[in-house]
Amino acid sequence: MINQAWRKSSRSGSDAQCVELAVGERVAGVRDTKNRDGGTLVFGARAFAAFLADVKRSQV
Repeated sequence: MINQAWRKSSRSGSDAQCVELAVGERVAGVRDTKNRDGGTLVFGARAFAAFLADVKRSQV
């Protein structure tokens, strides 16, 4: 279970096409803002940190 505060993506538009993120010490969760009860993707904190590092390296 994710016990951290959920944050909305800073890249989200006003049309609610966005995701929310909660990061704890051991897990990170991602969910759809417009369907918060529709489920949460949960990743290990290390795997999610590696994913974010890859995304940041790929940005132009």
